[in-house]
Amino acid sequence: MAKRTKTYIAADWTGDKDAVDQLHKWNDSKYWSLSFTDAHDLTQARDGSLNCSIKASLGTRLDASKTFVLIVGQNTKTVRSGSCQYCGSYNSHTYSCARGHSVDYRSYIEYECDKAVRDGLKIVVLYNAATVNKSKCPDVVKNTGTHTAMCYYEDGKYYWNYQAVKDAIG
Repeated sequence: MAKRTKTYIAADWTGDKDAVDQLHKWNDSKYWSLSFTDAHDLTQARDGSLNCSIKASLGTRLDASKTFVLIVGQNTKTVRSGSCQYCGSYNSHTYSCARGHSVDYRSYIEYECDKAVRDGLKIVVLYNAATVNKSKCPDVVKNTGTHTAMCYYEDGKYYWNYQAVKDAIG
C-alpha cells in the first residue's frame, strides 16, 4: 500500500463551500498556513460520471489520505447526492444497475465517512457554525475523532476560528 500523506476534505459542497474555501485560503496563505496536501488534487471525477465511478475516484483519494476532514453544515447528514437511486443507470423496478454494477444507496458523504473510519484515518469533524452539534453529523463519525466549531460569535458577528481549526487538524 502506498504511503498515506494527504488530507481529504469531505463536505456538502452546495451548502458548505464557504467553509471548504476558507480551509484552502488558510492552507494557501503564507501567514495562515495549515500546510496540508489536498487529496482532491490526485484525481478528478467529472460531474457527468456515474455515481459508482465518482465513488471509485473518491476511494483512490481516500487511500492516499492520512487525515479525513468532514465539514458539517445544515444538510450534511441528510444530503443524498451519490446514492445509486439518483443515477440514470439505476432501474427502480428491479433495484439494480443497468450497467451491472453493485447498488450502493449511501450518499457520497456516507461513503467517504464509512471508508475513512474503516481505513483508520485520523478523523477531524469541523462544524460550519459557532457550536458543535453532533445531531447534524453522520452517525459513523459522530462519536469518533476531534469535533470542533469553525467559527466563533463575538460582538454580534461570526468569525472564522483559524486557531481552533489548526489545533483540530494538527
